[in-house]
Amino acid sequence: MSLIWLALGGIALWALIRLGRQTEGPRRGHWRVAATIVAAVCIAGGVLALSKGAWLTGGGLSIAGLWLTLASRQRRPAPARADLSDAEARSILGVPPGADETAINAAWRRLMTRAHPDQGGTEGLAARLNAARDRLLKR
Repeated sequence: MSLIWLALGGIALWALIRLGRQTEGPRRGHWRVAATIVAAVCIAGGVLALSKGAWLTGGGLSIAGLWLTLASRQRRPAPARADLSDAEARSILGVPPGADETAINAAWRRLMTRAHPDQGGTEGLAARLNAARDRLLKR
């Protein structure tokens, strides 16, 4: 019985370490937190059921917990950059047609402080801002 408690303690420690390493945006981070907790409970329940001799229940819970762990770790591919025209790039950044490099970078910096994924924005919006800046600066 002490081996079961050791395994459950190890799973709890693993879940706490994993929760401490959350670095993504808030929506994806919340999914990972919930998935980690549910996966830890499934794996712990599976270990407990297997120790009691319920092979079908224990195996099913363990497999479900491992699948949920792997599914929550997969990253979605970054959105593809669309080719922008100069007019679209200017409208995204909000700069006039004759804007110089300083004005473009200032507008990009101002918008990126709100649109960056670490500040609660989305990856898609940050990618569009980067594409607009790169288009206007001809990078």
